[in-house]
Amino acid sequence: MVRTGALTTVPEKTAVPTHPGAAPEVSPGPAPGPSAEPTVDRRPAADPAPVTARAVLRASRGRAVALALVGLLTTAVELVLPAVLGGALDGLVAGEGTGSALPLCMALIGTAVVLEGVRTVLAGTTDARAAAGLRRDLVGRLLAVGPEATRRLGTGETVTRGTVNAAHAGGFPVALAGLVPAVLTPVGGLVALFLLDPRLALVVLLGAPPLVVLLRSFARSTSDCVSRYQKAQGTLAARLVEALTGARTIAAAGTRERERDRVLEPLTELGRQGHRLWRVQGAASARAVLLVPLLVLGVVAAGGLLVAEGDLGAGELLAAARWAALAAGAGSLVGGLSAVVRARGAARRLDEVRAVEPPPSGDRDLPPGPGAVGLRGVTVVRDGREVLRGVDVELPGGATTAVVGRSGAGKSVLAAVTGGLLAPDAGEVLLDGVPVAELAPAVLRREVGWAFERPASVSGTVADSIGLGPCPPSRERIEAAARAACADGFVRALPKGYDTPCAEAPLSGGESQRIGLARAFAHRGRLLVLDDATSGLDAVTENRVERALAAAGRGRTRLVVAHRPRTAARADRVVWLEDGRVRACGTHAELWADPAYRAVWRG
Repeated sequence: MVRTGALTTVPEKTAVPTHPGAAPEVSPGPAPGPSAEPTVDRRPAADPAPVTARAVLRASRGRAVALALVGLLTTAVELVLPAVLGGALDGLVAGEGTGSALPLCMALIGTAVVLEGVRTVLAGTTDARAAAGLRRDLVGRLLAVGPEATRRLGTGETVTRGTVNAAHAGGFPVALAGLVPAVLTPVGGLVALFLLDPRLALVVLLGAPPLVVLLRSFARSTSDCVSRYQKAQGTLAARLVEALTGARTIAAAGTRERERDRVLEPLTELGRQGHRLWRVQGAASARAVLLVPLLVLGVVAAGGLLVAEGDLGAGELLAAARWAALAAGAGSLVGGLSAVVRARGAARRLDEVRAVEPPPSGDRDLPPGPGAVGLRGVTVVRDGREVLRGVDVELPGGATTAVVGRSGAGKSVLAAVTGGLLAPDAGEVLLDGVPVAELAPAVLRREVGWAFERPASVSGTVADSIGLGPCPPSRERIEAAARAACADGFVRALPKGYDTPCAEAPLSGGESQRIGLARAFAHRGRLLVLDDATSGLDAVTENRVERALAAAGRGRTRLVVAHRPRTAARADRVVWLEDGRVRACGTHAELWADPAYRAVWRG
């Protein structure tokens, strides 16, 4: 418990065990730095049908069924056409002419052309719709999860999954529907041979085992190639985003060529897996090319003997040769399996994004209150390490509490948990006696204001950026908030003032922070969280902003992540974090008597 004017030292506590619904821990290791690879669980999913694949198939089931029906009609045309051609040949041999066989052949060929056109258009639109739906869902989930999404996967990895992998996963309904004719065509050819003469079907069946072995080997090898290829794509994108983010640092350090080599290093693995995939597909196609003619030749040879014996006509031999080619058609199966494997692999990568859960929410409102906050046994686990360990803190309503500690002590994580941006793995956070996890999202965002070290500009105008929130404030309040944050002067100097598009308003780090502070001032709630929100301001501007903050924040609870002694000194109380635990609480003056506390500001 924190008491104003009283120094409270918090003893070491045993870490609270993770609750059953918490995210599973991963292998221990250091938290990823700015240039670290994203820590993603690469183990293959146990579910044989990825969740994303099932979802996109449900969303496109009507079109998938239509594609399957088109495929069935195409298969029927391909199976009927040899019989009609065989009948025409028999008529010519018998001197009876082709009769209606020739017009029927032309009609069947025309039908096949039309069906192929319908299939192409339907497949293209289905792919596009499915990919767009996946991207909408992915963006919605990422925004709902908040900063945890890109922290776990990495920005570049997340972008790759939302673009390339979403396009491939969106092709799953079309690929699956394409397997229907790919499977039924050889089955139909075999059945047609059996109806014509069971001995001809037996010849094809003798060559079936090598085909089955070929397809199983192809599917297994292709799945591994696709997985490794997509992983290399994600690594390349992650490194490129890191390099672009740190372009100024790279230029200043003169390490352009070194960074270029580091970013492009995954190209070696990408090329290796791409060539491996081509080799697998080439080997499978080559075996199919060798096997299919042998089977067709066997059927033709057997059919020739039957013709010599008078058991088969010349037209029937022609039809049997075509049906044998359809029955042994491993090429279409190879292509269909490749498309399904690629789509399923991409869907599994999107499943990893869907597995990142947003902070829990409910539908409760807040009762009237001063904005008192209570953290009870809060534990947060990241990358197998407890960054917060059983934290118990009370923030009285209306007071300003500064959170201090060395880098990595858990200050920003504590702020994120307090404001509901991050769900704790154990424990709970109460706002005026109501668990934050039970509040309706709109209530939480209405009552908790934020200002960050690096606030993001959004599309629209500067005024839109300041007024960003669930309940946009009036223009008068936006301008008053900008004056309080010492931003009004440079905003009015922009080409169109407050109506200047954000893309046309390049701002310095300090100016961006003042826009973020104005955003916090413009929205009235009972809790205001400032995560190092004044670090980019000069001393004079910081004093003015903090005076405005004290006036605007009167009656609001404020939690300030402090990196400067004067910020902590202005707070009503200080929470001192060390290695994820609360070491002590009190005023800055009281804590200053401890040499270890003074060392925090020197470190």
